[in-house]
Amino acid sequence: MSKTTNTKEDGFEKHIVEYLVENNNYVQRENFNYDNVNCIDEELFFDFLEETQTKALEKLKRYHKDLYKQKILKRLNDQIKQKGVIEVLRKGIVDGFTDTKLRLFYDKPVSKYNTKANDLYNANIFSVLRQVYFSPKNGKSLDLVTFINGLPIISFELKNELTKQTVKDAIQQFKTDRDPNEEIFRFGRLVVNFAVDTEEVWMCTELKGENSFFLPFNKGYNNGAGNPPKEGIRTDYLWKQILTKDSITNIIQNYSQIITEEKEYEDTKGKKRIKKVKKLIFPRFHQLVAVNNLLIDAQEKGAGQKYLIQHSAGSGKSNSISWLAHQMVGLHNKAGDKTIFDTVIVVTDRRVLDKQIRDNIKQYQQVKGVVQAITEGSKQLKTALEEGKKIIITTIQKFPHIVEDIAELPGNNFGIIIDEAHSSLSGQMARKLNETLAKVTDEEELKRNLSDYDENESNEVTGEDLIRAMVKARKLLPNASYFAFTATPKNKTLELFGVPYQEDGKTKYRAFHLYSMKQAIEEGFIKDVLQNYTTYQSYYALLKKVEDDPEYDKKKAQQKLKAFVESHEHAIKKKSVLMINQFLENLNKKLSGKGKAMMVTSSRANAVKYKRAFDQYLKDINSPYKAIVAFSGEIDGETEASLNGFPSAKIPDQFEKDEYRFLLVANKFQTGFDQPLLHTMFVDKKLGGVNAVQTLSRLNRSHPLKKDTFVLDFANTSEDIEKAFKPYFESTILGESTDPNKLFDLQDALDNYQVYNKEQVEEFSNKILNKVPVDQLHALLDESSDIFRNDLDEEQQADFRAKVKTYVRLYIFLSQIVEFENAYLERLYIFLNHLQNKLGGTASEDLAQGILDNIDMDSYRLQLESTTNVVLEQGEDLKPIPTEMRGGVNDPEIDRLSGILQTFNDRYGTEFEDSDKVRKMAVDIAEGVMNNQEMKNSMEYSDEQNAKITNDKVVADEMLKHINSNFNFYKHYSDNKEFKDDVNNMIFGLVKEMIRDSFGSNGSH
Repeated sequence: MSKTTNTKEDGFEKHIVEYLVENNNYVQRENFNYDNVNCIDEELFFDFLEETQTKALEKLKRYHKDLYKQKILKRLNDQIKQKGVIEVLRKGIVDGFTDTKLRLFYDKPVSKYNTKANDLYNANIFSVLRQVYFSPKNGKSLDLVTFINGLPIISFELKNELTKQTVKDAIQQFKTDRDPNEEIFRFGRLVVNFAVDTEEVWMCTELKGENSFFLPFNKGYNNGAGNPPKEGIRTDYLWKQILTKDSITNIIQNYSQIITEEKEYEDTKGKKRIKKVKKLIFPRFHQLVAVNNLLIDAQEKGAGQKYLIQHSAGSGKSNSISWLAHQMVGLHNKAGDKTIFDTVIVVTDRRVLDKQIRDNIKQYQQVKGVVQAITEGSKQLKTALEEGKKIIITTIQKFPHIVEDIAELPGNNFGIIIDEAHSSLSGQMARKLNETLAKVTDEEELKRNLSDYDENESNEVTGEDLIRAMVKARKLLPNASYFAFTATPKNKTLELFGVPYQEDGKTKYRAFHLYSMKQAIEEGFIKDVLQNYTTYQSYYALLKKVEDDPEYDKKKAQQKLKAFVESHEHAIKKKSVLMINQFLENLNKKLSGKGKAMMVTSSRANAVKYKRAFDQYLKDINSPYKAIVAFSGEIDGETEASLNGFPSAKIPDQFEKDEYRFLLVANKFQTGFDQPLLHTMFVDKKLGGVNAVQTLSRLNRSHPLKKDTFVLDFANTSEDIEKAFKPYFESTILGESTDPNKLFDLQDALDNYQVYNKEQVEEFSNKILNKVPVDQLHALLDESSDIFRNDLDEEQQADFRAKVKTYVRLYIFLSQIVEFENAYLERLYIFLNHLQNKLGGTASEDLAQGILDNIDMDSYRLQLESTTNVVLEQGEDLKPIPTEMRGGVNDPEIDRLSGILQTFNDRYGTEFEDSDKVRKMAVDIAEGVMNNQEMKNSMEYSDEQNAKITNDKVVADEMLKHINSNFNFYKHYSDNKEFKDDVNNMIFGLVKEMIRDSFGSNGSH
């Protein structure tokens, strides 16, 4: 027999199981031990109960006799269905007939000296099964399932790159081949499902078919996505670190939980309603590591330490803070006889976080009244401390007073968690704080500390500056540890809170834990706001270039150029017109027409002028959209409330409304404002340092409909912005300023590699638009990826890969500004966008999308709309062509088509200049459909509904024949669903009429 290494999937499976058994003390069971109806390894479950709770079991046997197992299993299953396995493991179950409690899992005791508790913890049986036949209905099996005391906890689908399958295939298997209605996949029955290959790990806590949401569970590499290369398998941390008994116990007891979120929605009458949605949370890798390492360090060093946790937006800070707070309360010294912190104080300005922490803690702590929010100041705080409240939540404004109060409690140790990322303080507030702090130290020095923190940043004082000033004022207490969470620490904060280290003879400082902006972007949690960053000069140059270049549509470019004044003195009015037009022409079509824009102004006076200019122009063009202005104080007798027509406090809620698309700001909403629909930013203000990062980061929130973002900057150069972002990003960010010729250069360079040919590109794009089965797409892509692997050396591969990525990005971006008339560019974009998933290299940007996902027009819809005017008011639906009309008129379809084209132009704002060409094409298509055998059969033998389905399919086929001759029309057809429906209806009407006419004329012979 061959002794070669088993490189197949089952070899990978075997490798993991052997490690779990030999090193992590798991028991390996056989798949016949698993009962897939009750979702349990019954033998192990009862072994555990016999071993740990003999008395309780005896009592149940006496009462229930031979039915005791049945009764216990029924009670167990009822409770898991009701509460989920996590809570059942934590709290056990009670038999109602005998009032007997059964523990199903023993937690790890805080003290290693508690022998009895340690023995019980060690009695937990962790087991693993290979090829688990999970369904009573069919023979499908999961690669691996791990169990605690006979109850399934985690499922795994494993893939091995050596067999040409990756984690993407595992994710796809969970989505398409694992029925969420199976009992084992019922919400809350498992803690998590892992998709694993040798490069990456992804996780999902609730399977919902195609809508299953997988998150990366990777360590990160070079501060980006993926996992670092190593001796052995990159993903072995999963079984070596995470699947140990201690680690899984820790996750179940302290991290995983089912939470209830309140989601707002509008009912049919347009009223806002709240629905409660349950969600199972499993920590992401960086959250688990950060919180665990903080607790280990605090346990070793005790109170009086300072920690800086640099976690980017999109890192799940709220959960990290909740987990840290609740575990700090129970954190004991190593002997296990004393807690490290008497009270934990969370300083935050996020109302949501306040509620979230309280809700989270309630689920963990059996004791009521552990958490107290301090809203009224020091008296309430003293009472809370006296009542032994363990977690106190307060705001940044109240924090200085709290510090004074707790200084008077020298016997107590405090853990203080500061979430200052969302807070900014008015100048007045800063002055008040100065007064409070100035009592203890030199007033002038403090004022300097607070206001003079960085000359090139805005005059906004943030919570970070306050905390720093307090440190300088020697107000950090020796009996308190500080845990500061921030996405963008300023240098001075790093110095005060960071970990010092030596490099090149200098002392430098770094965060205790880092989850970088680069990693958050690469993992898809936030958008890269610099992808489509355009300075005004390059935008202008681009439009000039378009004007002189026959490759582009001149008419469009000239229309846009009218929006510019030739001189360099661009009045606010002109800029407003340019911005509104740019937004409405291109970007309103993003996010399914729900996109919003923020305009950052350089002063409050300018904000008011912009508000007036925006209002006037939106009115002039009869736009249904409105602008909101945000600034503090009063300018020329006007306030934001008087200009907006509603109170300041309502700005965030009003901006949620569909009619408000523009938010014009002067030093407000530039930090801590979350609006996922924000897609575009116009900047007319010098930005520097951390201020630039925080301002532009308003765009980075992810949204299911958001594919990219757009920034048009009148005031800064791309070099300024790159300089500002670099310290927080960890890699080069901005490409060169955009030149449309670069796209053609890239196309040439890529074509010259001969990895694909034009015929392949054409065939692939036709197939995609035709929705062919996925294997046909794979075959075409594999052909090219084989050439790429076999014919190009390593350097050429890297170059080709980089050029593909740049081409895809550049095409998406340029097509927002320039309308290409060249169909091949679009086809190449479709082809390369999918080929890049097959080229390996760095971790692909988004594993949740790509070749294996459902091929429907939505996922392959190119988020590039031609730059026609957006029609803002929806016309009435077009009716299908009346089928009763008869004979008599010469070429009735031609007259009717003129009317239809007119309607299309009115309704969709399209401008098909060559209407004769379009009219002829419509007739050609109708004739093609009519002469199609499948269509003829359908008209003759099917009902109208099925005939219409056939019609739509055949129309799409016929359309492809016209892609080169009438690309603009075709693009509308493939991109705009309503347009497509109307074309299909129109053709169906024509076809029915033409067929009837032909029957009529045949019958009269």
